[in-house]
Amino acid sequence: MIRMIRRRTALSVCAAGLLAAAPLLTACGSAPHPGAAAVVGKDRITVSQLQSQVEDVRRAQQAAPQGQQLLAGSARLSQDTLVRLIQYRIVERAGQDNGVQITRRQLQEQRARVEQSNGGADAVRDRFLALGVAPDQIDQALAMDLVRSKLDDKLGAARTNEVLMQTSDRLRVDVNPRYGTWDARRGTARPVQEPWLRPA
Repeated sequence: MIRMIRRRTALSVCAAGLLAAAPLLTACGSAPHPGAAAVVGKDRITVSQLQSQVEDVRRAQQAAPQGQQLLAGSARLSQDTLVRLIQYRIVERAGQDNGVQITRRQLQEQRARVEQSNGGADAVRDRFLALGVAPDQIDQALAMDLVRSKLDDKLGAARTNEVLMQTSDRLRVDVNPRYGTWDARRGTARPVQEPWLRPA
């Protein structure tokens, strides 16, 4: 079943679900959509957008007390970030299609709950950063987790998984070959195995 963003209160589990085991992606020369890392429906995730998010994380990691350790443990940051950005769009569309929305107040309450149960705001920032999510990206991650939670409440977990797979298929997620190919069932990208491709 697709494993996108799981419903959890504790950050250690919640955030881990955001980066659901994205495998190593690979690099090659040409792209089906010039300048795009992926296309989700009519939405293009450009290479420059992806690089900008990755750079935000790198800067935050470098400034952290445990910066060297964080940098050493984030070799797949670009790949994980792209998978997460695709997942966000699928979850958001699934929420829209099923009448699930969240308000700013609900997001603020969710963040307060996560901070309270995980040692405060600083601890939450540190733990998200260890998972490749910069401080200014936390709200988006929590918002998509909250949408997924509401889908689970409304549809049930099994039906939600089906809806996410169907949404992924309908959006025709198209990943630039240099980053792999999209697997709608697993909700992540599979590496390209052709021997002429060089590992990223």
